[in-house]
Amino acid sequence: MMNLKKTILLLLAIAVKFSVVNAQQEDFSFENNELPLEERVEILVSQMTTEEKIAQLVNGAPAIPRLNIPDYDWWNEALHGVARNGKATVFPQGIGLGATFDPELAHRVASAISTEARAKYAVSQHMGNHSKYAGLTFWTPNVNIFRDPRWGRGQETYGEDPFLMSKMGVAFVKGLQGDHPVYLKSAACAKHYAVHSGPEEVRHTFNAEPTQQDLYETYLPAFEALVTEAKVEGVMGAYNAVFGEPACANTFLLKEVLRDRWNFDGYVTSDCGAIGGIVWKQKFVKTAPEAAAVALKAGVNLNCGGTYGNLQKALELGLITEELIHERTKQLFKTRFRLGIVGNAGDNPYANIGSDKIHCAEHVELAREVAQKSIVLLKNKNNTLPLAKDIKVPYVTGPFANSGDMLIGSYYGISPNLVTVLEGVADAVSLGTSLNYRSGALPFHKNINPKNWAPNVAKESDVTICVVGLTADFEGEEVDAIASGAIGDKVDLKLPQNQIDYVKQIAEVKKGPLVLLIASGSPVSLEGIEEHCEAILQIWYPGEQGGKAVADVLFGDISPSGHLPLTFPKNVDQLPPYEDYSMKGRTYKYMTKEPMFPFGFGLTYSKTELSGLTLSRTKLKKSESLDVKVDVANMGDYDIDEVVQLYVCPVDTTGGIPLKSLKAFNRISLKKGEQKQIAFSIPPEQLKVVNEMGKKVWRKGQYKIVVGNASPGKLSVDLGAAAPQEVMVVLR
Repeated sequence: MMNLKKTILLLLAIAVKFSVVNAQQEDFSFENNELPLEERVEILVSQMTTEEKIAQLVNGAPAIPRLNIPDYDWWNEALHGVARNGKATVFPQGIGLGATFDPELAHRVASAISTEARAKYAVSQHMGNHSKYAGLTFWTPNVNIFRDPRWGRGQETYGEDPFLMSKMGVAFVKGLQGDHPVYLKSAACAKHYAVHSGPEEVRHTFNAEPTQQDLYETYLPAFEALVTEAKVEGVMGAYNAVFGEPACANTFLLKEVLRDRWNFDGYVTSDCGAIGGIVWKQKFVKTAPEAAAVALKAGVNLNCGGTYGNLQKALELGLITEELIHERTKQLFKTRFRLGIVGNAGDNPYANIGSDKIHCAEHVELAREVAQKSIVLLKNKNNTLPLAKDIKVPYVTGPFANSGDMLIGSYYGISPNLVTVLEGVADAVSLGTSLNYRSGALPFHKNINPKNWAPNVAKESDVTICVVGLTADFEGEEVDAIASGAIGDKVDLKLPQNQIDYVKQIAEVKKGPLVLLIASGSPVSLEGIEEHCEAILQIWYPGEQGGKAVADVLFGDISPSGHLPLTFPKNVDQLPPYEDYSMKGRTYKYMTKEPMFPFGFGLTYSKTELSGLTLSRTKLKKSESLDVKVDVANMGDYDIDEVVQLYVCPVDTTGGIPLKSLKAFNRISLKKGEQKQIAFSIPPEQLKVVNEMGKKVWRKGQYKIVVGNASPGKLSVDLGAAAPQEVMVVLR
């Protein structure tokens, strides 16, 4: 018995000694904030086993208790507010933000989102919630070009123009990431890199082969701007292949362009399931270990999914090295150190943001402001709008007049304060107003009951406000758009037939004017409808305060000031085949057919006049900038915001270069009767064109400089845009 007791004591002593020695072996100097980031990361990661490193390369990374590393899930979304993570302010969808043409506003929105994110993260950590969507690595923004209006996810982007996309995207990333010299407020991610915009149904398998000209003129500029100007922390590889290689195994995109040419120093994540798709859907390799290996070698640090669970097997097969696993893991911990969620981060100012900032009054009011500024007035016959608040008998109708779903679009947070259009109007009109409401039409299919009194109410109404359109059930991601017959995309651009029929029924019997409100994240064809409406407002998916913002515009508290961030074609027949990634015939830059509403167009309740266009020079050498000044006057009776836009239009468009290109814009405020001089400076790099070889070149010749409040063309002026100012310059 005594010998047994001695043996037990001896074993305990050995265990204690081993534990002490083992503890002493752990080097926690990586928690020293004074050390350079690279050194801290190396100290930490070098202490991990290969198995531990591999486990860190998936989105649901486990804890490593012996190194004080908590578990962390990288997957999070913040497209227009903290998403899928409970209570948060819901801002207008990305396409609505694009319609504001206001990078400063985009920065304010993103800053508000990251403030709420930090506050929510602190609360989640305190309660031990480390789940998906509770972190600080946001897979936002989506800067894929909205090249075809049938794409259901185009609503997530800022539009069809790479220059506008770049300016809005850079501002949004800077707002998400903050301006601290050491710490990130949150980590933004540019997605989906790089040639990806539908069709949704084949997004896992199609191979995009753009021309070199289209690649560098259209598909890459926004990504380049986010990496080189905004220093975006993350980049997400797309599902599809580009030039025959899956985007998440594409050495050209991930190494040659992203790392070597743009000097990207952040992490690369796959889209969710994309690495598994390399083998199972694209058949690019034969086995899962091979898929994991080609992605890791190409440059993907993080696997959203489980295929990197095969890296150990890939290592045993000699497909990858331990050194490569080590390097890919280090990059992920750079991000976690920058966020201050690993190591000692006691001096991180973002860690002290309180829960009172979550859905606070300031952010709710900002959501309302963005919605106000995003609404585009497309038509206003005989100054139908604004309406008087003491109007006697207004009628609000349509399938989305009282819809909360319509407000939020895709990738949304949860607000306890959704304000529908009906609620916004009800709160705006006089208490003596006899406001009526009926929905009148089911949104996506024919009414079941053939009897319907709703159209007849328009016979007795001083104005009929009809809210039609779509929701994220109809257009969106393949797995979410449950009402889409095209797996998230649109087959054509028309409204669902039941809505078209309902608008025409109202038009046949209406007493007062018909005001059409269109809720959508993409262009809607108004053929056969437009002529029946006295006024038309495009309201997008306007966020939680959408109803109040719509009422602010309808009743003249705010003049509409949004401008279209993409072309509205007349019909789907004006579009090239959806699957074709050539830009020929697409967007305002290449479209030769006359659309219904042009890019950059948007009316106000006032009248804008431009005059006095002057240029610093009319002949430029390739080292010279072009300085442009123009006078902009508000000649009407309402205070307005206006978006002044500068386009460069080459006289010679041979060689596939754009017919016109947005090169500068400025959103300004003008009191009634006020005039301002606006100045633009166009650097010589922006005056270059991308040739058919994909090279930026100084192409000599004549170019028209056009400054207006819509894209150049007779249609813009015919629809009510200001007459543009034009001057010819020569590049020599």
